[in-house]
Amino acid sequence: MLILSRRAEESIIIADTITVKVVSIEKGVVKLGIDAPHNIRVLRSELVRAVEDSNKEASLGHDTSLLQQLAQKLKL
Repeated sequence: MLILSRRAEESIIIADTITVKVVSIEKGVVKLGIDAPHNIRVLRSELVRAVEDSNKEASLGHDTSLLQQLAQKLKL
């Protein structure tokens, strides 16, 4: 894992097509702006984990209503 220090308004560029910019830093919260091509999905990790957990539950025969709600939110 590459670890970089950035200040507000500074950015990094990934593979010439993705820019991650520090928009602001307030009270220990960092806001990032991500500019990426439309064909590249950018998701928050907690949403990905929630869908994975729901998929596991669904495969075990549990209630799928949560999975359906998540799919609607993600438009899957």
